[in-house]
Amino acid sequence: MNFDSQTWTELSQAFAFLGNSLLAPMSQTERYGVDPSFWREFPDFGDEEVAASVSRCLAYAEGKRAALDEDDLVREISVEYTHLFIGPPRPSAAPWETFYRNADVSVGFGEATFEMQRLLREAGLRISNENNQYADHIGIELLYLATLCERAACGDQASAEAGAAFAADRPLAWIDAFCQRICGECADGYYRGVVELASALLSLVARESAEPGK
Repeated sequence: MNFDSQTWTELSQAFAFLGNSLLAPMSQTERYGVDPSFWREFPDFGDEEVAASVSRCLAYAEGKRAALDEDDLVREISVEYTHLFIGPPRPSAAPWETFYRNADVSVGFGEATFEMQRLLREAGLRISNENNQYADHIGIELLYLATLCERAACGDQASAEAGAAFAADRPLAWIDAFCQRICGECADGYYRGVVELASALLSLVARESAEPGK
């Protein structure tokens, strides 16, 4: 793999931030995403798609902070989160892989859930979240990848290869459809930028396993 230890560390931190951002509304998590300085310092890894996504997140934060104070913006983003990923009556943009792997799915527990449970067990990880999300939630998949990147940063080649393969085979296979649903509901919202950035970073990591000689 071409990534050095520092790059893997930064990727781990980026995926951890994005994963946590998608697991709970901002009113229950960190508020970094509403701070323009956070996005100005966010690494783009020299990748045009990642840089464009970071720029979208920065433009959102700058535009909103010019009109709203932090508390009001956090409330607005939290309402958006509820509409998109919780409901009622149901999520407008279901955040579980199962919904995008199978046609006409009406429940959130499927084969993709079992597959993620297996991967988490094999990695020695356990789901511990207050919202009791299914294992194939986009946030959990990104946190799993963050762990693999962290291990890769410590020189674990197997984790580096597993992370690249996982990015390509799992979240990258459905995140575009997920993003399309978000755009259909809140095209100018916060989470479009977050998910587009996640997609760009997944593509970056997946290319590590696709390039010749790796």
